[in-house]
Amino acid sequence: MLPVLNIGPLALQVPGLIIIIGIWLGLSLAERLTNSIKPSVLYNLVLISLLLGVVGARIGYVLEFPSAFSDNPLNIISLNLTLFNIFAGIGVGLIVAIIYGARKQLPLWGTLDTLTPMIAVFMIALGTSNLASGNAFGSPTDLPWGIDLWGSRRHPTQVYEIFLSSIILVFILALLIKKQNKSDGIIFLVFVACTAFAKIFTETFRGDSTLIFTGIRSAQFIAWLILAISLWALGNRFSEKKGAPKNIKNTNPPI
Repeated sequence: MLPVLNIGPLALQVPGLIIIIGIWLGLSLAERLTNSIKPSVLYNLVLISLLLGVVGARIGYVLEFPSAFSDNPLNIISLNLTLFNIFAGIGVGLIVAIIYGARKQLPLWGTLDTLTPMIAVFMIALGTSNLASGNAFGSPTDLPWGIDLWGSRRHPTQVYEIFLSSIILVFILALLIKKQNKSDGIIFLVFVACTAFAKIFTETFRGDSTLIFTGIRSAQFIAWLILAISLWALGNRFSEKKGAPKNIKNTNPPI
């Protein structure tokens, strides 16, 4: 773990720094791979969605754990990366992106495909950030590749996430290079399905999972739902492409 990097009088929060670098690298990659969205529009879309997504993630955490802020309400504006509800943040960010995209008349599926490389890089950065902070730690294990963390030898679930996210990024880049006549949205939906499947796998080895119902891991439950929805949407996209007239260009409606 390396939560803080001391450089002279400065104490840099390494997990947050990794996230910022990941967003920057991902956005740069997305910009290089697209020729359908102006860079200024792309950067504004990401910046606005990101800022409001962070706000939504913190509000979601406050609503989920209000007791954590009852003694000191100023903790609401804390920079602590563990005080965020990632699902609330993603939800708010997507809603904001859709609204902004509608105002700019951006095609929904094409825009999501454009953003996919950035999100894929971000997932790698998120796993690396968790490794630096010790968050998202694994359950105890006797396997030789276990890591010593929080007083036990544990599954390196953060490393699992980094490895699988890296494979997904390479796969997505290969799809983008060979996109040719693929319908817009397929690349994004493939990424979502692969990421959900990876989450189902890595969550099996987590040691800090939240359990619901009769011991079901909440993250796996949500991942299964996302996987099912993305596969259903993929089937629809392929059906639309197959049924589209060959002499008519298949266009996407605005968001």
